[in-house]
This record gives sequence, C-alpha cells and structure tokens, in this order.
Amino acid sequence: MTAAQPPVRILLCDDHAVVRAGLLALLGSEPDIEVVGEAGSGEEAVALAGLTPDVVLMDLQLGEGIDGVEATRRIVAGTDGAHVLVLTTYDTDADITRAIGAGATGYLLKAERPEELFAAIRSAAQGRTTLSPPVASRVMARMRRPLPTLTDRERDILGQLSRGLGNRDIARALFISEATVKTHLGRIYDKLGVDTRAGAVSVAKEQRLLP
Repeated sequence: MTAAQPPVRILLCDDHAVVRAGLLALLGSEPDIEVVGEAGSGEEAVALAGLTPDVVLMDLQLGEGIDGVEATRRIVAGTDGAHVLVLTTYDTDADITRAIGAGATGYLLKAERPEELFAAIRSAAQGRTTLSPPVASRVMARMRRPLPTLTDRERDILGQLSRGLGNRDIARALFISEATVKTHLGRIYDKLGVDTRAGAVSVAKEQRLLP
C-alpha cells in the first residue's frame, strides 16, 4: 500500500456481536483494509454510511427492523460510491435475487476462506462483482431456466402483492375468497422458486412478470 493507494474503508453490518468481533480481528490482519465502523442493525448501517466507506459488508437477516436487503437499497441510493458486499449464510434464489436487485455489488457466503473474502472486498471496492461459487451456480441456473408461465389470475395477484396488499385486501380487490388467494400464492411461490411475498415480488420484477 502506498500514499496513492489508501486502504479500503469497510463498514461492517451484522446483528451478532461475536461475528463482528471475528471479522474485525480478521480484517485487521490486512494492511490495505481499514474498518471504519460497525453496525448491529440495518438502520444503524444506513446511518453509519455517512462515514463514507468504500465497501459495506452486509448480512441479510438482522433481527428486528429493516433487513439487509432494505439497508442495501437505502445505502446504494443515499451514498456516492459505497459498494455493498453481502456476507451471509443464506443462498436461496429469493435472497440472492433480492440482494442483487437492491444494488449489492457482490454476494459472498460466510463459509468462504479468508483469502476469498479479502479478494472480494478489494474487487467490490473497485465496483467489480464477486459471487461465491454456489451463488454463481444458482444465478447461472436461473438464467438458463425458462421463464415461468403464470395464469392471468396469478399475474393479477402478483400485481396486488407488489402494491403491498395483504390476502384480505387482495381478495376484496379481485372479488375472490381469501382461500383462493392463498391457493394461488402457493402456486406462484412454487413457480418462482421462492417462499416469501417479498421474494415473489422481487423475482417477478426481475423477470418482468408483473402486469
């Protein structure tokens, strides 16, 4: 590292203090990486983004409050130059799609070796995408997979979901029963490979399935 190459400034966000302490110790062994702040919640990470980090190491599940995806979205929208590198144990299609859709530069699993984490941080600081091999495999598999075929009713329900409506309000808007809404939601989840409402909306937006 030279005067012309300042250290990569890192903001940590993980709701487990033990994990943050471990990452602090690990990153402290690298002379070209400097931790400038640590957050235990999504809201705290958004606030600390004012420290102008180059890279935010972001977990996805953060307990109460906003999750890592929403924190990522706010940080990317509210900062100039901060790159979010997701560091998590979750590698479902829905998690990956939501994080990348929110603007994450990379997606790394906590099982990766320290050397791979260091390399991913340096790449993220330069705006280059880094994906853990299992994550890259999932992304490629999704790209090769044919787009799901949804019925008109399923598209209608997805459209209502994207507006943030609950099952009762969807049923009223479409003049169907709540039981019918739940049945269609189950089919939508299966077709999109997700298990949450947010995941369904995220995948639907990515694949342009919304009416």
